[in-house]
Amino acid sequence: MPEGDRSAFPRRNGTRAPARGALVVAVTDARGHPLAMRGLAAWVRRVAPPRARGAVTIALVGDARIRALNRTYRRSDHATDVLSFPAFDRASEAGARPARRRHRTNPEPRIPDPEPLGDIVIARGVARRQAREARHSELTELKVLALHGLLHLLGYDHERDAGRMRRVERRLRREGGLREGLIERSR
Repeated sequence: MPEGDRSAFPRRNGTRAPARGALVVAVTDARGHPLAMRGLAAWVRRVAPPRARGAVTIALVGDARIRALNRTYRRSDHATDVLSFPAFDRASEAGARPARRRHRTNPEPRIPDPEPLGDIVIARGVARRQAREARHSELTELKVLALHGLLHLLGYDHERDAGRMRRVERRLRREGGLREGLIERSR
């Protein structure tokens, strides 16, 4: 388990297990190796809405990788800043269904894995450039992008929801100490 997630797991008889209903955040590189980004993982858990429960992976990848993903999944051939991949199809009429099969990676069968919420992919190069343009740190930009991606995992869609995602993003980013959100910046 990535170091950044240990605070999401309370101690119980010497073992760590996910708190019921907790949001578990792992930050990885493009290959899925854990990155020591405690500040980002803890911040996302702190500002996440109460209904954000389960496991989220934030993958920090190169611009070429996110461009390929954007081309494949959104039919747009450029390096975007953030993509979200929900673990469940929230648009299905029969309720939430797995969007893809996920295997359990927990080597300790007594400790249940949290249900997957989804994956957030952030282009590190794009994030660095946007941080310079916005005159804030790369970590601040990663927070802006991670929050935006998390809201997409929860089913928000700023292109179709008449400002609902923008309002939620504004409230959460203010609670998290960010002066500007991705939706506001792109307007």
